[in-house]
Amino acid sequence: MTFEDILYEKKDGIAKVTINRPEVMNAFRAETVHEMIEAFQDAWDDEAIGVAVLTGAGDKAFCTGGDQKAKKGGRYGFRGGEVSHMHGVIRHMPKPVIAAVNGYAIGGGNVLNVVCDLSIASEKAIFGQVGPKVGSVDPGYGTAYLARLVGEKKAREIWYLCRRYNAQEALAMGLVNKVVPHDKLDEEVQAWCKEILSMSPTALRIAKSSFNADSDNIYGIEQVGYAALDLYWSTEESMEGGRAFVEKRPPAFRKLKGVWNM
Repeated sequence: MTFEDILYEKKDGIAKVTINRPEVMNAFRAETVHEMIEAFQDAWDDEAIGVAVLTGAGDKAFCTGGDQKAKKGGRYGFRGGEVSHMHGVIRHMPKPVIAAVNGYAIGGGNVLNVVCDLSIASEKAIFGQVGPKVGSVDPGYGTAYLARLVGEKKAREIWYLCRRYNAQEALAMGLVNKVVPHDKLDEEVQAWCKEILSMSPTALRIAKSSFNADSDNIYGIEQVGYAALDLYWSTEESMEGGRAFVEKRPPAFRKLKGVWNM
């Protein structure tokens, strides 16, 4: 396999997917989404793989969501359903997926952290959502499932206020499993992977399916929500968010005619 936006390696039962766009804080575009789907599907199908790891290149960012500079005509170059497909492959592959959060996990990057089975964060990691600031939102796992992890009140705070949270705050709210010194992140992730690989793969598959069963209805909600989001991205309100981000100015949402005031 040849990839442009990600690095993909398999070794000793571990598949590692690295978003390789450090020049844009590992924000994803259409090609990134497609390549991540292909890589995780390969890890799903490969019987030699027992656990997968998702991380970002460099030491500044895990992932900062959709690339605003790749957004044209209100779209990122991909449809919401493609992002939902990416979430679904990570969530439903019958093997644990660990997020190795090495820096900023913002917007769609925080949603990727939420979707992974386990999360180990560097002490430098920063978490948060940004959608309402840039004319977007995650209408599935990033909202409904996030609330199951951190509680309804905290999840609403995260989305309504778009604040940022450090690694220890993320640990306290249940957004990650463990925080380690930045230079120990890879070592800790490898230790967790080796521990997982010592377990019965069939038992792990059943356990993951059982955990997912309680919240699988969210996938259906996400499908409907992203269909609506595709329409929203083409509105002036959403496009204003992207323009303001690129132009580094506050967005003027409430001066525009939008769905909210119809």
